[in-house]
Amino acid sequence: MKKSISELRVGIVAVAMVAMSVLAPAAGQAATPSEEGIALAIVYDTSGSMKESVANATGGSSPKFIIAKRALAAIVDRLQAFAQQTTASSSRKIQAGLVVFGNGKGEIAVPFGPFNPEALRAWMRRYPGPNGNTPLGDALGLAVHNVLRSNLTRKHVLVVTDGMNTAGPDPAAVWRGLKTEAARNHSDFTVHFVAFDVAAKVFEPLKKLGATVVSAADETQLNTQLEFILEKKILLEEEEAPAGGGVKK
Repeated sequence: MKKSISELRVGIVAVAMVAMSVLAPAAGQAATPSEEGIALAIVYDTSGSMKESVANATGGSSPKFIIAKRALAAIVDRLQAFAQQTTASSSRKIQAGLVVFGNGKGEIAVPFGPFNPEALRAWMRRYPGPNGNTPLGDALGLAVHNVLRSNLTRKHVLVVTDGMNTAGPDPAAVWRGLKTEAARNHSDFTVHFVAFDVAAKVFEPLKKLGATVVSAADETQLNTQLEFILEKKILLEEEEAPAGGGVKK
């Protein structure tokens, strides 16, 4: 259905507001010097379709949100192990946060800041289950907003979702606005999409803009693709293809 001119104007204004708010410092606040480290915002799909089941790692089937929650737990464990290792000169710095969907927009589930594995695990324990639609563009903007405010040098957003945007601004439009604003402030970010039980071509517009896009049909594939992104793109940032296939930028 075609949108009216007023509806298009509202969408354009919404995208512009997201982009303009990203890097605006608080009044009188000096910029924090950059430090080597990883800023990671995770977008975890909590929409109703995550109740549907796919093949799990043991030969049976499980709801996608249960499988994704196990994968999130493994990510937290790996980040914790990485953070506890030290380099020749210092410990490894990580900042992290968790964004979910709620009331037709992105919501902060775990506030962005110094990596806090127990806060992430606590959210997983009390998470009641999926519901609602998929405001992917708004959640992406919120996640990028947080990593761009970080003073750490390597800024990443990891998205695990099983569907296309169904509420709020278009993710590609949000991306373009944020990239423009980041460039003006001599910053940048990288986004990695895992298309879980959905065709990767859904995210082709984002792939064309520079996102890493991989697909996973079941728990085994999800674990493989997340390990690839975490180890080769975020922690080590190596440009290698994932074993067993997938779609990469």
